Amino acid sequence: MMLKRNQIIGVGFFLFVIFVAVPWLIHVSGRWDFYYTLTSVALLSIASGGVWLTFYIGRINIGQGAFALTGGYVAAILVVKYDVSFWLTIPIAGLFCAAVAVIIGLPILRLRGVYFAMITLVLTEVARLTALALPITNGAKGISSIPLPGELSILGLTLIPDFSTVANVKLAFYYLAAVLMVLCFAGLYRLVNSRIGHLCRSLQQNEELASSIGVNTAYLRVIAFAISSFLGGVSGAIFMAISRSIYPASFPVKDSVDFMLNCFLGGLGYVFGPMLGTFMIYFGWDVLFTTGKYQLLIYSAILILLILTLPNGVLSLRIFNKRGTAK
Repeated sequence: MMLKRNQIIGVGFFLFVIFVAVPWLIHVSGRWDFYYTLTSVALLSIASGGVWLTFYIGRINIGQGAFALTGGYVAAILVVKYDVSFWLTIPIAGLFCAAVAVIIGLPILRLRGVYFAMITLVLTEVARLTALALPITNGAKGISSIPLPGELSILGLTLIPDFSTVANVKLAFYYLAAVLMVLCFAGLYRLVNSRIGHLCRSLQQNEELASSIGVNTAYLRVIAFAISSFLGGVSGAIFMAISRSIYPASFPVKDSVDFMLNCFLGGLGYVFGPMLGTFMIYFGWDVLFTTGKYQLLIYSAILILLILTLPNGVLSLRIFNKRGTAK
């Protein structure tokens, strides 16, 4: 699939802003704390992108926090207890979460609407209670004092230096999260505009009709849920490395709800909706901090107003020219 000229310009500008303009502005202002903020936004948008994919097949996923927590624990256990390289734990954590999603998804993906949503909502609490109960997760104490990512090299060539030797660790994590975010949404964009993506969209519109023309609906649902959970596991693994700790309460039910809200606010019909929604909710909450005890009330009122006035998300505004659409 060939990108149009204006799309190429838009992508180039977006990459320039992320990898050049933002670091330069932070360097000039001296606000190094923004690196951690933007890194968090990038990782949250990756997890939200996974939730968006399940929306794309017509399912409401409120359990992404469970897979982010699972991914964080898998990575932490491998690094601390088995001395596995952090760079290997990223795909391992994602694949582990994807495998769990397949096992869970085979029976529950047959459910529709609110029934599937309610079961996924329970998953986050189940993951938390499991982390509290298992000896390998160290219970309520969690896993702390996790070392910084070491060097990544192939055939003697250093691809990524040891994070303990870099001058600015926050900048290193920012670039890591930004690269993964770009790869995540580029992959989602390619997926939804492929043959499989069009088949997945048919599930959203009419599953019976799709099944009647030979579409393997069960297979597509499980694949989408597995990819969604993979992204949640990857984001959790990197969160673990940034905070250098993981606890049962690291990803509560509220995070799972926020992942879903990010998709609604950005736009369910747009691949890049979760990214924009995450940015708006994360920074919007911080801006409203100055309102004190009215923060939650104003925040909720604004969200409800936006959902009522823009049911297709902020990206449905004409100024965006539907560049992020999944159509």
